Amino acid sequence: VGALNNWAKLKKNYECFFMVADWHAHMSEYDNPQGLKKYTIDNVIDWLSCYPELENSTIFVQSHVPEHTQLHLLLSNITPLGWLERCPTYKEQLREIKARELHTYGFLGYPVLQTADILIYKAHVVPVGQDQLAHLELTREIVRRFHHIYKKKIFPEPEAKLGGTPKLLGIDNRKMSKTYNNYIALSDSVEVVRKKCAQMVTDPQRVKKTDLGHPQVCNVYSYFQAFSQQQTSEIRKVHEYCTQAKLGCTECKTRLADTLNRILTPIRARRAKDWPEARVQGILAKGTKKAREVAGQTLAEVKKLIGLY
Repeated sequence: VGALNNWAKLKKNYECFFMVADWHAHMSEYDNPQGLKKYTIDNVIDWLSCYPELENSTIFVQSHVPEHTQLHLLLSNITPLGWLERCPTYKEQLREIKARELHTYGFLGYPVLQTADILIYKAHVVPVGQDQLAHLELTREIVRRFHHIYKKKIFPEPEAKLGGTPKLLGIDNRKMSKTYNNYIALSDSVEVVRKKCAQMVTDPQRVKKTDLGHPQVCNVYSYFQAFSQQQTSEIRKVHEYCTQAKLGCTECKTRLADTLNRILTPIRARRAKDWPEARVQGILAKGTKKAREVAGQTLAEVKKLIGLY
């Protein structure tokens, strides 16, 4: 949702592309790919339910545009191994995820495919979360290396666009991830949202209801800051009843669930009736055609430059 909020600002000055990264999903779900097609459609329906006007933008599925993987291979040839091994998100995933084997060539090269996703459209601005800044800096390094080797500048060095909430943790205070099952989904029901909010980790120093709270270290407060529709007034109230111990953490989490459900109710309604799969497939087909036109031009330029035909 944060990236989509950025889109509302960026679309005034840039042509925007929205990609469902199914190849990236396959890199970690290679041994359990059965749900990828459903997840792909669900992803697009989520976007459209948040912003129906996205229907007129370029939305496509990564694997439907083969130019991505071709540029990925070309960039892999010039990317030093050490650049990938030092990537903080790569090391974090290896440390956190023990249930599957991620010591693979593909998973190590994840950021290079990300770079190809960006450069194939010669993107100037990329809406990202704070956790992706290291990947975007790697993209910029690869661009500079490419230009140094081939003596011609054809790619812009993309800039990051952070939203008002550049980082939002999962309900367990770890990075929010489907893998960790610590997320609140746009399609979650009212009761599921309540249940997940009730499980959220709060201020570790506030043991009893009478203890004074510290909102700046509480994940629940960060959600209020991100999602309170009445912004300053509601956030000020939350800060007050936490720091002055007027309400306990359980009640605070109940109020957060109410806030989230107010936001999600119209999204759920649009999701249920406005976006049948056939309509979504039509939007993706149109987006794929546009994406391939742009990506094809870039790839042709790259192949000519490096001596391929």
